[in-house]
Amino acid sequence: MQLTFHGHACMMLTTDEGKQILVDPWIDGNPQTDLDLDVKCDAILVTHGHHDHSGDMIEISKRNNAPIIGMPELVHYAQSQGAPEGHPMNLGGKWTFDFGTVKVIHAQHSSSLEINGLPVYMGEACGYMVTADDKTIYFAGDTSNFGDMSLFGNGFDIDVAVLPIGGNFTMGPEEAASAAKRLKAKHVVPIHYNTFPLIKQDPTAFAALLPEGVVEIVKPGESVTV
Repeated sequence: MQLTFHGHACMMLTTDEGKQILVDPWIDGNPQTDLDLDVKCDAILVTHGHHDHSGDMIEISKRNNAPIIGMPELVHYAQSQGAPEGHPMNLGGKWTFDFGTVKVIHAQHSSSLEINGLPVYMGEACGYMVTADDKTIYFAGDTSNFGDMSLFGNGFDIDVAVLPIGGNFTMGPEEAASAAKRLKAKHVVPIHYNTFPLIKQDPTAFAALLPEGVVEIVKPGESVTV
């Protein structure tokens, strides 16, 4: 299995069978991304409605006939805009897809999309535990560090935790390091930093807060083999 970073919070999970799951697809206007809207995928996971996570979900879903997996409100909105039938889920839900199993878990964040100049509610923000090829990847989405991450660490054998470190809108490096310890993750990939001045961070300083070798700092287009 490979996990590829595509800038800001956009990731691609590629299974050993070649299934490609795109996570939080913001490409158009993303100053970090190495992708364009012709990206191929089999399914799309969206953690919440904010544009820097959901921005290109509808266009990419249409081009690939790929289902959007996410909160019911978000999936309903995408379908109302012409996206193919998606797969709505909610907090605590679990479903087995042809690429693996997805468990929806809590995140502490807001979720909306600007429509006609106003924020429209897109359901709760969430994270995902994705299990495929006998590996478990935690996509935290945008979140703070909260106590239930200890439950996640006890309940799942997490191979890679994808955590935001930017601060201001999410947890910063210190909080993310605390979260990584709660999660007992074997490896951590930091995301959601240095895209804008408000979330400027040094990932090497974050890496220094955890044991050597735990943090995998990847640039857009680079992959981690899980």
